[in-house]
Amino acid sequence: MKIYCKYLFVCCFILSGFLLPAQVFVTASANLDTNRIRIGEQFKLNIKLSYDKSKIQKKIVWPSIKDTLRKEIDVISKSNPKEIIVKEKSSANFEQTLHLTSFDSGFWVIPPFKFTLEGDSNVVAETAALLIEVQTVPTDTAEASIKDIKPIMEEKWDWRAYLPMLYWIFAILSILAIAVYIGYRYAKTRKRKPIVKPIPGEPPHLTALRELNGIRETKIWKEGKFKEYYTSITEILRKYLDGRFGITAMELTTEEIIQVMRTMVIDEESKRKIRQILELSDYVKFAKATPIEMENDMALQYAYDFVNGTSRTEEAKTTEIKTE
Repeated sequence: MKIYCKYLFVCCFILSGFLLPAQVFVTASANLDTNRIRIGEQFKLNIKLSYDKSKIQKKIVWPSIKDTLRKEIDVISKSNPKEIIVKEKSSANFEQTLHLTSFDSGFWVIPPFKFTLEGDSNVVAETAALLIEVQTVPTDTAEASIKDIKPIMEEKWDWRAYLPMLYWIFAILSILAIAVYIGYRYAKTRKRKPIVKPIPGEPPHLTALRELNGIRETKIWKEGKFKEYYTSITEILRKYLDGRFGITAMELTTEEIIQVMRTMVIDEESKRKIRQILELSDYVKFAKATPIEMENDMALQYAYDFVNGTSRTEEAKTTEIKTE
Protein backbone atom coordinates (compact mmCIF):
# COMPACT_ATOMS: atom_id res chain seq x y z
CA MET A 1 0.00 0.00 0.00
CA LYS A 2 2.85 2.34 0.82
CA ILE A 3 4.41 1.55 -2.56
CA TYR A 4 1.22 2.60 -4.40
CA CYS A 5 1.05 5.82 -2.42
CA LYS A 6 4.69 6.53 -3.27
CA TYR A 7 4.01 6.05 -7.02
CA LEU A 8 0.91 8.26 -6.80
CA PHE A 9 2.91 11.01 -5.12
CA VAL A 10 5.62 10.83 -7.78
CA CYS A 11 3.03 11.07 -10.60
CA CYS A 12 1.35 14.09 -9.04
CA PHE A 13 4.73 15.74 -8.62
CA ILE A 14 5.62 15.16 -12.27
CA LEU A 15 2.25 16.50 -13.50
CA SER A 16 2.58 19.56 -11.31
CA GLY A 17 5.96 20.11 -12.92
CA PHE A 18 4.27 20.46 -16.33
CA LEU A 19 1.37 22.63 -15.19
CA LEU A 20 3.12 24.90 -12.73
CA PRO A 21 5.45 26.61 -15.24
CA ALA A 22 2.61 27.48 -17.57
CA GLN A 23 0.69 29.10 -14.77
CA VAL A 24 3.61 30.87 -13.16
CA PHE A 25 5.55 32.02 -16.23
CA VAL A 26 2.56 33.26 -18.34
CA THR A 27 0.85 36.59 -17.64
CA ALA A 28 -2.02 38.22 -19.51
CA SER A 29 -3.61 41.66 -19.09
CA ALA A 30 -6.25 43.83 -20.73
CA ASN A 31 -6.96 47.52 -20.29
CA LEU A 32 -9.28 50.17 -21.74
CA ASP A 33 -8.32 53.66 -22.85
CA THR A 34 -11.49 54.90 -21.11
CA ASN A 35 -14.13 53.49 -18.78
CA ARG A 36 -16.94 55.77 -19.93
CA ILE A 37 -18.23 56.64 -23.43
CA ARG A 38 -21.28 58.17 -25.05
CA ILE A 39 -23.49 55.87 -27.02
CA GLY A 40 -21.97 55.18 -30.44
CA GLU A 41 -18.49 56.44 -29.53
CA GLN A 42 -15.43 54.26 -30.09
CA PHE A 43 -12.88 53.14 -27.53
CA LYS A 44 -9.76 50.97 -27.50
CA LEU A 45 -8.96 47.77 -25.67
CA ASN A 46 -5.34 46.52 -25.49
CA ILE A 47 -4.54 42.87 -24.77
CA LYS A 48 -1.02 41.94 -23.66
CA LEU A 49 0.61 38.53 -23.17
CA SER A 50 4.04 37.80 -21.67
CA TYR A 51 5.74 34.48 -21.00
CA ASP A 52 9.16 32.92 -20.60
CA LYS A 53 10.08 31.05 -23.79
CA SER A 54 12.55 28.86 -21.93
CA LYS A 55 9.81 27.58 -19.66
CA ILE A 56 6.98 27.20 -22.22
CA GLN A 57 7.66 24.56 -24.86
CA LYS A 58 4.28 24.62 -26.63
CA LYS A 59 2.68 27.40 -28.64
CA ILE A 60 0.19 29.59 -26.77
CA VAL A 61 -3.16 29.91 -28.56
CA TRP A 62 -4.50 33.47 -28.74
CA PRO A 63 -8.22 33.84 -27.87
CA SER A 64 -10.62 33.92 -30.83
CA ILE A 65 -12.28 37.35 -31.11
CA LYS A 66 -15.44 37.61 -33.24
CA ASP A 67 -17.60 40.57 -34.32
CA THR A 68 -18.94 41.10 -30.83
CA LEU A 69 -17.52 40.64 -27.35
CA ARG A 70 -21.08 40.45 -26.10
CA LYS A 71 -24.35 41.47 -27.72
CA GLU A 72 -24.04 45.06 -26.41
CA ILE A 73 -20.40 45.60 -27.48
CA ASP A 74 -19.39 45.47 -31.16
CA VAL A 75 -15.88 44.95 -32.53
CA ILE A 76 -15.21 47.55 -35.25
CA SER A 77 -11.67 46.40 -36.08
CA LYS A 78 -8.84 44.39 -34.60
CA SER A 79 -5.13 44.20 -35.25
CA ASN A 80 -3.16 40.99 -35.51
CA PRO A 81 -1.22 40.01 -32.38
CA LYS A 82 2.29 41.43 -32.77
CA GLU A 83 5.42 40.65 -30.84
CA ILE A 84 7.11 43.41 -28.86
CA ILE A 85 10.90 43.11 -28.87
CA VAL A 86 12.49 43.40 -25.41
CA LYS A 87 16.06 43.14 -24.16
CA GLU A 88 15.52 39.83 -22.44
CA LYS A 89 15.80 37.22 -25.19
CA SER A 90 14.03 34.58 -23.14
CA SER A 91 10.95 36.74 -22.64
CA ALA A 92 8.15 36.87 -25.29
CA ASN A 93 5.67 39.76 -25.29
CA PHE A 94 2.67 40.10 -27.59
CA GLU A 95 0.03 42.82 -27.93
CA GLN A 96 -3.27 43.23 -29.79
CA THR A 97 -5.51 46.29 -30.09
CA LEU A 98 -9.29 46.22 -30.54
CA HIS A 99 -11.52 49.13 -31.59
CA LEU A 100 -14.91 48.77 -29.93
CA THR A 101 -18.23 50.62 -29.69
CA SER A 102 -21.67 50.20 -28.14
CA PHE A 103 -25.15 51.40 -29.05
CA ASP A 104 -26.80 50.24 -25.83
CA SER A 105 -26.61 52.49 -22.77
CA GLY A 106 -25.72 50.95 -19.39
CA PHE A 107 -22.85 49.26 -17.55
CA TRP A 108 -21.38 46.34 -19.45
CA VAL A 109 -18.79 43.82 -18.34
CA ILE A 110 -16.22 42.76 -20.90
CA PRO A 111 -15.48 39.07 -20.19
CA PRO A 112 -11.91 37.86 -19.62
CA PHE A 113 -9.74 36.75 -22.56
CA LYS A 114 -8.42 33.21 -22.02
CA PHE A 115 -5.14 31.76 -23.36
CA THR A 116 -4.45 28.05 -23.79
CA LEU A 117 -1.58 25.86 -24.94
CA GLU A 118 -1.74 24.34 -28.41
CA GLY A 119 -3.42 20.94 -28.23
CA ASP A 120 -4.50 21.53 -24.62
CA SER A 121 -7.82 22.95 -23.45
CA ASN A 122 -6.53 24.00 -20.02
CA VAL A 123 -6.34 27.77 -19.50
CA VAL A 124 -2.79 28.91 -18.76
CA ALA A 125 -3.59 32.62 -18.45
CA GLU A 126 -6.55 35.01 -18.62
CA THR A 127 -7.17 38.71 -18.35
CA ALA A 128 -9.31 40.40 -15.74
CA ALA A 129 -12.90 41.35 -16.57
CA LEU A 130 -13.40 45.01 -17.52
CA LEU A 131 -16.32 47.37 -16.96
CA ILE A 132 -17.45 50.01 -19.46
CA GLU A 133 -20.17 52.60 -18.94
CA VAL A 134 -22.20 53.66 -22.01
CA GLN A 135 -24.02 56.94 -21.47
CA THR A 136 -26.92 58.32 -23.48
CA VAL A 137 -26.72 61.74 -25.14
CA PRO A 138 -28.48 64.33 -22.95
CA THR A 139 -31.37 66.15 -24.58
CA ASP A 140 -31.55 69.93 -24.25
CA THR A 141 -35.21 70.87 -24.16
CA ALA A 142 -34.33 74.44 -25.04
CA GLU A 143 -32.60 73.33 -28.23
CA ALA A 144 -35.58 71.13 -29.13
CA SER A 145 -38.00 74.07 -29.16
CA ILE A 146 -39.68 75.01 -32.44
CA LYS A 147 -37.68 77.51 -34.45
CA ASP A 148 -38.53 79.75 -37.36
CA ILE A 149 -37.85 78.63 -40.94
CA LYS A 150 -34.42 79.68 -42.16
CA PRO A 151 -34.29 81.96 -45.19
CA ILE A 152 -33.36 80.57 -48.59
CA MET A 153 -29.60 80.41 -48.99
CA GLU A 154 -28.21 81.87 -52.19
CA GLU A 155 -25.72 79.60 -53.91
CA LYS A 156 -22.49 81.24 -54.96
CA TRP A 157 -22.30 81.54 -58.75
CA ASP A 158 -19.61 79.34 -60.29
CA TRP A 159 -19.04 79.60 -64.05
CA ARG A 160 -17.35 76.17 -64.11
CA ALA A 161 -20.70 74.51 -63.43
CA TYR A 162 -21.84 75.62 -66.90
CA LEU A 163 -18.81 74.21 -68.75
CA PRO A 164 -20.50 70.91 -69.83
CA MET A 165 -23.44 72.85 -71.30
CA LEU A 166 -21.07 75.24 -73.09
CA TYR A 167 -19.18 72.28 -74.59
CA TRP A 168 -22.43 70.83 -75.98
CA ILE A 169 -23.49 74.19 -77.45
CA PHE A 170 -20.09 74.64 -79.08
CA ALA A 171 -20.20 71.11 -80.56
CA ILE A 172 -23.72 71.60 -81.98
CA LEU A 173 -22.83 74.98 -83.49
CA SER A 174 -19.68 73.49 -85.03
CA ILE A 175 -21.65 70.66 -86.64
CA LEU A 176 -24.24 73.11 -88.01
CA ALA A 177 -21.51 75.37 -89.40
CA ILE A 178 -19.81 72.44 -91.15
CA ALA A 179 -23.14 71.26 -92.61
CA VAL A 180 -23.96 74.77 -93.92
CA TYR A 181 -20.50 75.09 -95.45
CA ILE A 182 -20.73 71.69 -97.18
CA GLY A 183 -24.20 72.55 -98.50
CA TYR A 184 -22.99 75.90 -99.79
CA ARG A 185 -20.00 74.37 -101.54
CA TYR A 186 -22.14 71.66 -103.08
CA ALA A 187 -24.71 74.16 -104.35
CA LYS A 188 -21.98 76.40 -105.74
CA THR A 189 -19.98 73.72 -107.53
CA ARG A 190 -22.91 71.74 -108.86
CA LYS A 191 -23.37 72.24 -112.59
CA ARG A 192 -26.83 72.90 -113.79
CA LYS A 193 -27.64 70.39 -116.45
CA PRO A 194 -30.42 70.95 -118.98
CA ILE A 195 -33.52 68.89 -118.45
CA VAL A 196 -33.93 66.80 -121.59
CA LYS A 197 -37.15 65.01 -122.26
CA PRO A 198 -36.51 61.37 -123.17
CA ILE A 199 -36.39 60.82 -126.91
CA PRO A 200 -38.73 58.09 -128.09
CA GLY A 201 -36.92 55.12 -129.59
CA GLU A 202 -37.13 54.01 -133.19
CA PRO A 203 -40.46 52.32 -134.03
CA PRO A 204 -40.15 48.51 -134.01
CA HIS A 205 -41.17 48.11 -137.67
CA LEU A 206 -38.48 50.53 -138.88
CA THR A 207 -35.84 48.70 -136.85
CA ALA A 208 -36.97 45.36 -138.27
CA LEU A 209 -37.00 46.60 -141.87
CA ARG A 210 -33.56 48.16 -141.51
CA GLU A 211 -32.10 44.92 -140.15
CA LEU A 212 -33.83 42.86 -142.88
CA ASN A 213 -32.23 45.15 -145.47
CA GLY A 214 -28.86 44.34 -143.94
CA ILE A 215 -29.49 40.60 -144.37
CA ARG A 216 -30.57 41.13 -147.98
CA GLU A 217 -27.36 43.04 -148.72
CA THR A 218 -25.00 40.49 -147.19
CA LYS A 219 -26.70 37.47 -148.85
CA ILE A 220 -25.01 35.02 -146.49
CA TRP A 221 -27.31 32.17 -147.63
CA LYS A 222 -25.42 32.10 -150.94
CA GLU A 223 -22.27 31.20 -149.00
CA GLY A 224 -24.01 28.11 -147.57
CA LYS A 225 -24.55 29.73 -144.14
CA PHE A 226 -28.19 28.66 -143.96
CA LYS A 227 -28.31 28.32 -140.18
CA GLU A 228 -26.94 31.83 -139.61
CA TYR A 229 -29.29 33.20 -142.25
CA TYR A 230 -32.50 31.79 -140.73
CA THR A 231 -31.34 32.52 -137.19
CA SER A 232 -30.89 36.21 -138.10
CA ILE A 233 -34.36 36.42 -139.70
CA THR A 234 -36.16 34.77 -136.75
CA GLU A 235 -34.32 36.94 -134.20
CA ILE A 236 -35.39 40.09 -136.06
CA LEU A 237 -39.02 38.90 -136.08
CA ARG A 238 -38.93 37.91 -132.40
CA LYS A 239 -37.64 41.36 -131.41
CA TYR A 240 -40.29 42.94 -133.59
CA LEU A 241 -43.04 40.92 -131.85
CA ASP A 242 -41.71 42.06 -128.49
CA GLY A 243 -41.58 45.74 -129.46
CA ARG A 244 -44.80 45.79 -131.49
CA PHE A 245 -47.12 43.49 -129.53
CA GLY A 246 -45.33 43.06 -126.18
CA ILE A 247 -44.77 39.34 -126.73
CA THR A 248 -41.61 38.04 -125.10
CA ALA A 249 -40.88 36.02 -128.19
CA MET A 250 -37.16 35.66 -127.49
CA GLU A 251 -38.03 33.30 -124.62
CA LEU A 252 -40.78 31.34 -126.46
CA THR A 253 -40.64 28.37 -128.80
CA THR A 254 -42.14 28.41 -132.29
CA GLU A 255 -45.27 26.58 -131.15
CA GLU A 256 -45.75 28.95 -128.19
CA ILE A 257 -45.47 32.01 -130.46
CA ILE A 258 -48.06 30.57 -132.87
CA GLN A 259 -50.43 29.82 -129.95
CA VAL A 260 -50.13 33.42 -128.69
CA MET A 261 -50.70 34.95 -132.12
CA ARG A 262 -53.90 32.96 -132.63
CA THR A 263 -55.53 35.09 -129.94
CA MET A 264 -54.33 38.40 -131.43
CA VAL A 265 -56.10 40.62 -133.94
CA ILE A 266 -53.81 39.96 -136.93
CA ASP A 267 -54.84 39.00 -140.45
CA GLU A 268 -54.62 35.29 -141.25
CA GLU A 269 -52.18 35.84 -144.10
CA SER A 270 -49.64 37.42 -141.77
CA LYS A 271 -50.11 34.58 -139.28
CA ARG A 272 -49.54 32.02 -142.04
CA LYS A 273 -46.38 33.67 -143.27
CA ILE A 274 -44.67 34.00 -139.87
CA ARG A 275 -45.61 30.41 -139.05
CA GLN A 276 -43.95 29.19 -142.25
CA ILE A 277 -40.82 31.26 -141.52
CA LEU A 278 -40.49 29.93 -137.95
CA GLU A 279 -41.12 26.29 -138.93
CA LEU A 280 -38.68 26.41 -141.86
CA SER A 281 -36.09 28.01 -139.58
CA ASP A 282 -36.50 25.18 -137.05
CA TYR A 283 -35.94 22.58 -139.77
CA VAL A 284 -32.74 24.28 -140.87
CA LYS A 285 -31.38 24.93 -137.34
CA PHE A 286 -32.35 21.71 -135.59
CA ALA A 287 -32.95 19.15 -138.35
CA LYS A 288 -30.03 20.45 -140.43
CA ALA A 289 -32.24 20.61 -143.54
CA THR A 290 -30.86 22.28 -146.67
CA PRO A 291 -33.38 24.72 -148.15
CA ILE A 292 -33.60 25.44 -151.86
CA GLU A 293 -32.99 28.88 -153.38
CA MET A 294 -36.69 29.63 -153.66
CA GLU A 295 -37.26 28.92 -149.93
CA ASN A 296 -34.46 31.28 -148.98
CA ASP A 297 -35.95 34.12 -151.03
CA MET A 298 -39.46 33.28 -149.77
CA ALA A 299 -38.38 33.40 -146.07
CA LEU A 300 -36.91 36.89 -146.43
CA GLN A 301 -39.87 38.15 -148.46
CA TYR A 302 -42.38 36.73 -145.93
CA ALA A 303 -40.48 38.54 -143.19
CA TYR A 304 -40.85 41.84 -145.07
CA ASP A 305 -44.54 41.12 -145.68
CA PHE A 306 -45.23 40.30 -142.00
CA VAL A 307 -43.56 43.48 -140.70
CA ASN A 308 -45.25 45.70 -143.30
CA GLY A 309 -48.62 44.00 -142.79
CA THR A 310 -48.66 44.39 -139.00
CA SER A 311 -46.85 47.71 -138.54
CA ARG A 312 -48.54 50.94 -137.56
CA THR A 313 -47.62 54.52 -138.32
CA GLU A 314 -45.42 55.93 -135.56
CA GLU A 315 -43.70 59.27 -135.52
CA ALA A 316 -40.77 59.92 -133.24
CA LYS A 317 -40.47 63.45 -132.08
CA THR A 318 -37.53 64.76 -130.16
CA THR A 319 -38.02 67.71 -127.80
CA GLU A 320 -35.42 69.25 -125.62
CA ILE A 321 -36.21 71.77 -122.81
CA LYS A 322 -33.35 73.74 -121.34
CA THR A 323 -33.50 75.65 -118.06
CA GLU A 324 -31.16 78.45 -117.26
